[in-house]
Amino acid sequence: MNALLAPLSRLIKARLDPGAEISDLSRLSGGASQETWSFVIQSEGCEPRKLVLRRAPFARDGGSEAIGLALEAEIMAAAGRAKTPVAPIVYVCQPEDGLGEAFIMAHVPGQTIARKILRDEQFADARTKLARQCGAAMARIHAIDLDSLPKGLPLSHGLDQLDRYEAIYRSFGMDRPVFELGFAWLRRHAPAPRPTTLVHGDFRNGNLMVNAEGLAAVLDWELAHLGDPREDLAWICVNSWRFGERSRHVGGFGDLTDLLAGYAQAGGPQITADELVWFQALGSLKWGVMCLIMYQAYVTGADRSIERAMIGRRASEAEIDLLNLIEGRPHA
Repeated sequence: MNALLAPLSRLIKARLDPGAEISDLSRLSGGASQETWSFVIQSEGCEPRKLVLRRAPFARDGGSEAIGLALEAEIMAAAGRAKTPVAPIVYVCQPEDGLGEAFIMAHVPGQTIARKILRDEQFADARTKLARQCGAAMARIHAIDLDSLPKGLPLSHGLDQLDRYEAIYRSFGMDRPVFELGFAWLRRHAPAPRPTTLVHGDFRNGNLMVNAEGLAAVLDWELAHLGDPREDLAWICVNSWRFGERSRHVGGFGDLTDLLAGYAQAGGPQITADELVWFQALGSLKWGVMCLIMYQAYVTGADRSIERAMIGRRASEAEIDLLNLIEGRPHA
């Protein structure tokens, strides 16, 4: 924290407010690739201003799917102009600022912890409208003019993701029959792509800021890309992101009919529940392989945290979800 405070203070004084002092600097999350810090700035005679720093403390791995924080900030700004609820971008850091790859955004009050959103009484009313709000937010994201977006976004319509995750799975030398079935089924049933749109890439419960009124902001745009809009609509319905509330197919808080209704009412194309099954299966398979990646990190000693071992065990949950989807039970 002390190592961050000095360069951050210099940046704030040089770029935002020469008279501002920083207080209440604290780490909000402990992601493997990104850091998120909350802090307050205040000048004499002015109201305190709460801000958030999103930062990559190390150079990105060349194999990472993350688009980089400068590009992420540009995408968030474009989404904000399209009336998607996002945290407003305040400043994108430059190399001379001494903070590495980073940007500063406004603080948006609310809650991101899924179990609280799904169970706490203060979010009871929000849960009744959240699925429609998520559908509307996705429709606005998918309607953004591609020519207005920065260059360099990756393009993915699904099958290339299947190739990438199968290559990772094969590298582990494991024999998991359900995953083998999943890869084969997905290749046989790949749908024709819809027109290319901007895709958030990780739109799910846990990456949403929620308050008593519902959706306050869509967070974590590091996997944004160009692709098929059904990927976003299906990902939030993957059972792993229902956090135990299996009967609520959208993030554990809402119904698919409400999600699709909110999507259509906000100008999105008509998309049926059946169209999402393939992308839900792809999402479950991807998550299952991600669980194996966590397991490998633990058993090889690359990361001996108990969290990695626990997530690794969840590959079996993804297998059950895959079987339900393949057997025609997408809402089981």
